[in-house]
Amino acid sequence: MTANPHWRRELALRLRTLFWMKAVGTAGGMALFLWAYFWVLRHPLGPVTVMPELWLDRAIGVQPWSFPLYASLWVYISLGTTFARDLRELLSFGAASLGMGLVGLVAFLLVPTQVPTSSVDWSAYPWLSFLKSVDAPGNACPSLHVAFCVFTWAVLRGQLRAVGAPRALETTSTLWCAGIVFSAVATGQHVTLDAIAGAALGGVAALAYVRGVWPAAAMGREAGEGLR
Repeated sequence: MTANPHWRRELALRLRTLFWMKAVGTAGGMALFLWAYFWVLRHPLGPVTVMPELWLDRAIGVQPWSFPLYASLWVYISLGTTFARDLRELLSFGAASLGMGLVGLVAFLLVPTQVPTSSVDWSAYPWLSFLKSVDAPGNACPSLHVAFCVFTWAVLRGQLRAVGAPRALETTSTLWCAGIVFSAVATGQHVTLDAIAGAALGGVAALAYVRGVWPAAAMGREAGEGLR
């Protein structure tokens, strides 16, 4: 598929559309989610279950270099709102994100889980040590880190295709998403089962979003063409 020669202009237009609403809404949404996340982390309603490790967890081990990938999620998910075409698309992204967050938080509250205790000396890895000091080993399954990542990947895929961006950008987004998912396990924040559950949650949210947004966009284009 040949790239649209005007894809940069179309992405720039999307970026400028509702810019301040996107910026304030994204920052506010992240802040509200983190407040709720840490409140639930400190107030589980039952005994905490330790998630089992699989052979893949042992094969991956702890990879300190993956921390920047893990932290980059907050940049990655903001791209989904940055390139929203209009208010409908922006609100749909917010609604799906809210739904994912609520499902995850309710699961953490009612069925508390945590990752296994590690024998790793985290003090040898300053950034990971900081992460462990901020985010306790609870709220493990499903991994909302992975859920939001997979959901954003699906949204960006549709947005990039809508403007006719080069396939290389879609590939870059896919590799970035895969790196973030990998880092969720490689930083010791989650185990493989957490990531699988998170990916499933993100996939369901993506399906709901896509079925709501893209058909409406297609109908809008057809209506516009019929008036010409």
